[in-house]
Amino acid sequence: MAVSKEELAKILDSTLVKATATKDEVKRLCLEAVQLGFGCVVVNPTYVGLATSLVKGTSVKVCSTVGFPFGVALPEIKALEAVKAVEDGASELDMVANLGALKSGDLELFKLDVAAVVDVKRISKDIIVKVIIETPLLTTEEKITACKIVKDAGADFVKTSTGLFGVGATVEDVQLMRRTVGKFMGVKAAGGIRTYNDAVAMIKAGANRIGTSTAAAIVRSAP
Repeated sequence: MAVSKEELAKILDSTLVKATATKDEVKRLCLEAVQLGFGCVVVNPTYVGLATSLVKGTSVKVCSTVGFPFGVALPEIKALEAVKAVEDGASELDMVANLGALKSGDLELFKLDVAAVVDVKRISKDIIVKVIIETPLLTTEEKITACKIVKDAGADFVKTSTGLFGVGATVEDVQLMRRTVGKFMGVKAAGGIRTYNDAVAMIKAGANRIGTSTAAAIVRSAP
């Protein structure tokens, strides 16, 4: 399976969410995204306004993290964070779900947590909500349950991981997620995807969005 530079760039979320990210690094991220035709840049909430100003007038979208990286904030706090990010210019959100609720068997809270952020769509139905379920920390049964609840809550994508815990995305997890949510919901693979071959493997497994901090290198190395 071959994917062209242009096709790959459009489904890449070029990501800079480390705690030490600087304004200059965000500027470089956005400049690269515009130059290489990336679909999206992902930054933490404090840089959403800056990123929005830098990609204005281009096809590049801005995505903000929500509840990052642990997902343990209260649902109403995540909802407020989501609204503020959208007000600052984000058109996509990558939220971390409440994994403690999932592992405790409190599936009602797990769904409420996701739904609280999905509610931001009342501002605009075009806002994309991606939900990180941190697959390296879950059993197979928990992964399936999480995917089903995320779908039922109205999110647009289910996402493998933040990349901060465990091995990150795997082909097997992406395949499982795709089988669970069906062919119409989005599946985002993120965590440990650093090469063109890594990205293609995830696409082949069923991902239709790729998150990576090495997006520029991946596209430049594409055949």
